[in-house]
Amino acid sequence: MRFGLFGTGPWAQLTQGPALTRHPGVDLVGVWGRRPDAARELAGHLGTRAYEDADALIADCDAVAIALPPDVQAPLAVRAARAGRHLLLDKPLATTVPAAREVAEAAQASGVASVVFFTLHFTPETAAWLAEQGTKDGWVNGRAEWFAGIFAPGSDSPYASSPWRRERGGLWDIGPHALSVLLPPLGDVTGLDAVGAARGPGDMVHLTLRHVSGASSTVTVSLGVPPQASSMTAVLRGTPGIVTLPDRDDPGHVAAFAAAVDALERAARTGDPHPCDVRFALRVTEILAAAEERLGD
Repeated sequence: MRFGLFGTGPWAQLTQGPALTRHPGVDLVGVWGRRPDAARELAGHLGTRAYEDADALIADCDAVAIALPPDVQAPLAVRAARAGRHLLLDKPLATTVPAAREVAEAAQASGVASVVFFTLHFTPETAAWLAEQGTKDGWVNGRAEWFAGIFAPGSDSPYASSPWRRERGGLWDIGPHALSVLLPPLGDVTGLDAVGAARGPGDMVHLTLRHVSGASSTVTVSLGVPPQASSMTAVLRGTPGIVTLPDRDDPGHVAAFAAAVDALERAARTGDPHPCDVRFALRVTEILAAAEERLGD
């Protein structure tokens, strides 16, 4: 499958680019970025060509992998889908519902395959756990807590200077991961009026959700806790007992992204949609947008 890589930031450099160049089933035909110098530098590092025109790269590939801020990603994904290119996108799909819906509608109209990289669904340990919990009934409650120190003083994270993360905070950056864990076993929310939200210190946000299964859940996310307070936890409770999301191998992003490439190839070949497609990502955007509205943003 011929891929075009869109984006030149840390995620493209550290995850998507290496995964695409090492994948035996991928021909990385080129890189496009908003900064031509950065695109040339990354393309040279990856052993491919830098494109100055995004549509020219779209024309030369079968699928796009996008490592750009969500509200840059969405219109580019629409253009790619309308050109008949399969979509390997990052979360969140967009930070507005209309933008996310446009991507989903373009993908459906063109019949292209799509996968959105909700990392835990492509990491062996956590993917197996999620698949297992989805086969069980009787869940009554879920809890997901994602605490990161990206914005903590002195952080050396390559994402600490990310403008869109600074603007939108943990709700939009790691909130999608939390929802991707809770929605499959507990079911969709009963409606957007079933979403509650409250602020904590810094960018911390607390969500409450009511699910169609009758279960309830809570989510807490933040990018600004002290490094020693960082953690990632998800717990489900119900008739099956109490189960906790297993630890995942770290670093494992490159291998996980390679698994997402495999998933896109299968979806494109078979026509069977992947559970983490743009329709699922649209629903996640709808829930996060409803939460943001409750917060008054």
